[in-house]
Order: sequence, then structure tokens, then C-alpha cells
Amino acid sequence: MSKLVLTLSCPDAIGIVAAVSRTLTDADMNILESNQYGDPDSGQFFMRVACSAEGSTDIDGLRAMFAPVAESYAMQWQLFDAEQKPRTLILVSKFDHCLVDLIYRCQRGSLDMDIVAVGSNHEVGREWADNANIAYHYWPGGKENRPETEAKLKALVEENDIELIILARYMQILSPDIAAAYPGRIINIHHSFLPSFKGAEPYSRAHARGVKMIGATAHFVTPDLDEGPIISQGVEAIRHDMRVENVVDVGRDIERRTLANAVRLYTQRRVLLNGSKTVVFE
Repeated sequence: MSKLVLTLSCPDAIGIVAAVSRTLTDADMNILESNQYGDPDSGQFFMRVACSAEGSTDIDGLRAMFAPVAESYAMQWQLFDAEQKPRTLILVSKFDHCLVDLIYRCQRGSLDMDIVAVGSNHEVGREWADNANIAYHYWPGGKENRPETEAKLKALVEENDIELIILARYMQILSPDIAAAYPGRIINIHHSFLPSFKGAEPYSRAHARGVKMIGATAHFVTPDLDEGPIISQGVEAIRHDMRVENVVDVGRDIERRTLANAVRLYTQRRVLLNGSKTVVFE
């Protein structure tokens, strides 16, 4: 049995769901799950359909069948093989907790992605990558090294057919050119519940303010730093008697969970871009 996922967005109109269902039925596809949303603010319609067929399916043939429907409704659409794991590059710096968590979840089958390589401006993550038989690339950090590093990053992405780039606490700023080159394909975990406590040492700053709740935000990367469409957020309560190291520990746990959730949503094709926001079919 083959399983496919269709995602689409287009101007909202009557008959979209019927046209999509009819085309899949004509292709002998069985609809397993269907989600749709019409955004009253943007006037856009969003849809995700998971379907299956007995035996193998000619995905290119199905794309050809669906193309006239997509054109008639001015759709932006993609058809995915649900069994094909996205090829992924993880970028990380000194803090390796998210990297370790992502590797573990992939090894245990909790995340359906193929980690092709890890890139870093530090060596601390090499042991974890080596133990998982994942290629590790060290690129010196710093603004002066950014052009060379980003050239190597682009080459790695193109040569290895990388679909998804994950910034797992990668503390180097990507240039606007890199962000623009891979729209909707770079996920960052931000170490705060945006927009509060941006910048360095967010948990120390939050602790000094006596906050009662901290969080983390996973979002797509755009040329506007930390302003990309949000995919997932997580929060935890903070007690008055917690020391800063306790707050840091709680924060890192939120980061792991929030990033893993965002990656899972992406790999299951449940996240659709809606301008500066996202539509997430959980």
C-alpha cells in the first residue's frame, strides 16, 4: 500500500473540497484524513489530505491528473510520498541538548526524518553524531567566516538533496540570502517565548525579573531575524524558590519538546504557510 499527502492553499471558493475529493477518487485513492481551513482575514483556503492506494502509485501520474484542478483554483500545492523521510541537516553550537534529543527520537522512530549531516561552529556535538553514524561538519564561527561557512552550507544542502534545515540552538546568525534561499525549510528553536526576553542569557534575565512562566518558540527562519512564522510554542510554570540553574534546566527541556513537536508537524506535512503566520493541522 502506498500513502501520499496532498497539501494546498488557494483563494477560498466554492467547490474546492469536492474537486479535490473527486480527483483523488478518480485516481483510485482512498482518503484517510482530511483537514481544511478557510481564513476569513486573508481569504485563503488551506487543505491537507492523507490518502492511500493498494499497491504502488504513480505519483507523477497523479500530479498530472491533479494539475488542471490546481490551475483552475490557482492553487499552490505539493504532493508528498508519506513513506519518504525528509533529508535533514541539523546546525548546532555549544548547547547540544536539542541535537541529542532529535537524534534519539529518530533512532526510536518518534520522528520520521533522515538526518544526513550535522554542522557546527563547535566540536561538542561530534561525539553524538559519530555514535549515530551521521556526518559532522565543523565550520569556524564569527562574522568574518560567514561567507565561507554559508558557501559550504549551500553546497552541502545541494549535494545531499537536503530538504529541511534545523537550527538546534545554532547561535550563528544566518544571512538574509540563506534565509531567502530556503523559504519554509529552515526551522529555528528560539530560547524564549517570543517576543519576551530576546537576546543573550534569556533565562537569567527572566529569573532576575521573577517570572512565573518561561517558554520556547519554534518558527520558520526568514530574513527578518526571529520574526518568522511560528510553528509551535511551549511554556512551563516557574516557582519563586527556583535558582537560575533550575530555570535553565526547565528551559532546555521546553526547547527539546517544542522543537521536536515542530519538526514532527513539518515531517508529517501538517504546517502550511499563511503569510507571516502558519496553519497547523494537528
